[in-house]
Amino acid sequence: MVKSKIAISVDHSLLKLVDSKVDGSVIRSRSQAIEFFLKKGMHEQSVNVAVLLLKGEHQESALKGVKGNSLIKQQIDFFSGHGINNLYIVTQHTKNMNQLLDEISDSKIKVEIIEKQARGNAEALKSIKEKVNTSFVVMSGDTYNNFDLLKMIKKHLESDKLATMGLMTREKTSSYGIAILDGDLVVDFQEKPKHYSTNIVNAGIYIFKPEVFEIFEGAVSLEKDLFPRLARLKQLVGFFTYGEYAHIGN
Repeated sequence: MVKSKIAISVDHSLLKLVDSKVDGSVIRSRSQAIEFFLKKGMHEQSVNVAVLLLKGEHQESALKGVKGNSLIKQQIDFFSGHGINNLYIVTQHTKNMNQLLDEISDSKIKVEIIEKQARGNAEALKSIKEKVNTSFVVMSGDTYNNFDLLKMIKKHLESDKLATMGLMTREKTSSYGIAILDGDLVVDFQEKPKHYSTNIVNAGIYIFKPEVFEIFEGAVSLEKDLFPRLARLKQLVGFFTYGEYAHIGN
């Protein structure tokens, strides 16, 4: 790898701290220490992993055409265009699996399919628990989203909460989960309630810290179990996507 020499000014106390990390074995020089911790810091301030929660019954939706391409390809392009380079698709084995594999075979990013029988999307999401150690994006597999995901990632990292939920407004909210906000904080979340007092709804895309799995016990559904729990704990932030959205049904 070609490396460039640069000159920088560093606070003396910070430089002493950097030098203290040079152990002669793993980190052998000041330059290597600076490079190591710079990479570590940049990694912690970015999100490069995403998860698509695709029910087996919705695989036909994922293969449907949306704006000249299949939904699954549109979703992959959306992620790759916003710095995601690893995508996990959690789904179940169906007769459409071979076609799904064909659609992702030429992806620009690494895509791995995980087959997981689950009672709900929270249980399905737990299947990637051991695969993530930094914040990650999650999107419902039957939704089309197109907005500035990098702004949502920035909001998530700055808020330092366990989860960030993509939000949008709809006149008719009966088929959506609704969010009650206090500033940016989601203080209550209800999945398709009979009575509602807001037009702010769930856009089907989220960012989680890996620590969120610590409160997954007993959670089957993200919408019915996890999000209300996060709202009560004041650990759920809302982000208005202000972009394109479509629910692609069978």
